[in-house]
Amino acid sequence: MILSTDSNSALIGGLPERRGTSRFPVQQNIRYRVIQSRSDKITGSGTTLNMGSGGILFTTEEKLVVGRMVEVSVNWPARLDGVCPLQFVATGRVVRSESDRAAVRIERYEFKTCSTQAFSTVVS
Repeated sequence: MILSTDSNSALIGGLPERRGTSRFPVQQNIRYRVIQSRSDKITGSGTTLNMGSGGILFTTEEKLVVGRMVEVSVNWPARLDGVCPLQFVATGRVVRSESDRAAVRIERYEFKTCSTQAFSTVVS
């Protein structure tokens, strides 16, 4: 199947792209936690599959409940001034979920700096 980042184009033999923003194939470590859970704390880690300004698709350790708010933290591939590691931290709502992956629509995000030692611990 041919994929396109042009939201106005129909794919030959497929469906038109419904997203309003492009997604990019970024694979980085991710940590997540459900912040709308009244019972057990649901946390886990995985790998991003693709990211864009409107959302993120990532692997999960278990199926996440659609509609729940989650916070995700991703090791950003670029460094501030080429030196300082960055963490991309976002909150959003789960819009699609399978047994081993989830898609989250980003509602708020920020970049945080972290020490090289903390960054290497997260990466390992």
